[in-house]
Amino acid sequence: MLNHGVPFTLITDNAGGHLMQNGMVDMVIVGCDRATASGDVANKTGTYLKALAAFDNGVPFYSALPVSTFDLSVDRPEQIEIEERDAGEVSAIDGIRIAPEGVHVSNYGFDVTPARLITGLITDRGICRADKESVLKTVS
Repeated sequence: MLNHGVPFTLITDNAGGHLMQNGMVDMVIVGCDRATASGDVANKTGTYLKALAAFDNGVPFYSALPVSTFDLSVDRPEQIEIEERDAGEVSAIDGIRIAPEGVHVSNYGFDVTPARLITGLITDRGICRADKESVLKTVS
């Protein structure tokens, strides 16, 4: 984006909600690792919370993905299996333990944003709505 003259600001992970509440965000664009036929998207953990904040504050929320990311065999968000990653990714840094021994670690790599929170899906074939009819039209 920097090379194309698109204005943007780099922020910390959890500042998004505050910035949206204060009218400092024009739109949110996230990536996508997998999308359902109905327009729900799986992306890195935290995406769902950004979508909720955007929805609550009237900020347009888009997911960008190639059409090959759609899994037309999956129709509902709960059908997407979410990977739980190794606890060591959270409990240690460079092999040095930062969490107490014996602490339970939950380290999900992804979350699912339901289509109802998504303004549109930006694909390599254009922008479509996050609903089954529009997805199927875009993919075919």
